[in-house]
Amino acid sequence: MTAPVAGASTPQLQGSPEIALTGATGFIGTTLITHLTNAGWRVRALYRPRSGRVPPNLPGVEWFAGDLNDAAALNTLVTGTHAVIHCAGAVRGASRADFDQVNEDGALRVSQAAARQVHTPRFLLISSLAARMPELSHYAGSKWRGESAIKATAENLRWTVLRPPAVYGPGDRELLPLFRSIANGFAPLPAGANGRFSMIYVEDLAVAVVCWLTEDTGYGQTFELDDGRVGGYNWDAVLEIGGRVLRGGASVRRVPIPIPLLNLAAYTNLAAARLLGYAPMLTPGKVREITHEDWLCDNREFTQVTGWQPAFGLEQGLSLIFNKNIATLQEIL
Repeated sequence: MTAPVAGASTPQLQGSPEIALTGATGFIGTTLITHLTNAGWRVRALYRPRSGRVPPNLPGVEWFAGDLNDAAALNTLVTGTHAVIHCAGAVRGASRADFDQVNEDGALRVSQAAARQVHTPRFLLISSLAARMPELSHYAGSKWRGESAIKATAENLRWTVLRPPAVYGPGDRELLPLFRSIANGFAPLPAGANGRFSMIYVEDLAVAVVCWLTEDTGYGQTFELDDGRVGGYNWDAVLEIGGRVLRGGASVRRVPIPIPLLNLAAYTNLAAARLLGYAPMLTPGKVREITHEDWLCDNREFTQVTGWQPAFGLEQGLSLIFNKNIATLQEIL
């Protein structure tokens, strides 16, 4: 479980209303649990049961066994809650169905369970900035379809959608290979990829969720979030910051990977995944995502509505991960 971080100020709540949370055992979900319980919320957390799996005993958290296909479990999870936070999502897959069954159908089932309640809880979908470009990949399309599904669920559902960009922090595995490479002095990146993108530290995202709950606003709106860096980042900026934090200021060599070669690797990986039955991360759609030129966010609307302000830029976030014992440089290396 992620420890609270100095600088990420979590609003405090009077009383102990209940929150239903999906995706509670994931990278973002575990950080959300910490911030929600620290703010005074009681969390009803969904987890997928499997042999030998015992969820941790955490103050203020009640675990519910089930999955997104289990209507009865979802109904039990959300009954009597003040708000539902749908954080569960699929980030790996070989087909559209692999993503849609979680990111679209799962979102629909959770929102339907919320809408069926006598006292309808508030509903927050933690989506992805990728939903802004649904044509790029099965993942991006599934996140957009998930947003559309919850918006069309019922007139009485008070929904809000958050679209974070690349989220990093303790427990993240998607950006871990990049940080590992940077720590070792090189970074394989798509040749010619010079687009700009936003990022957000996971603690800032969690505080944004608590602010949304506390302010009780933003219904019927879709918000983008980022760390507040004007103009975002490009790869050169990430390598410069990463070298300063992970290598004591030593330079990081950029290793350009030709995009045709990257696509070949992606198609090969996709074919192998379909043959062997695993869920791939590198696919042709993922290549289109990472080479897209504009993944910039603007969090001003969310700040105006809730008062939330990000606390960590990339340098501060990486320093916390690797210098404050939240994670260790040895893990990266």
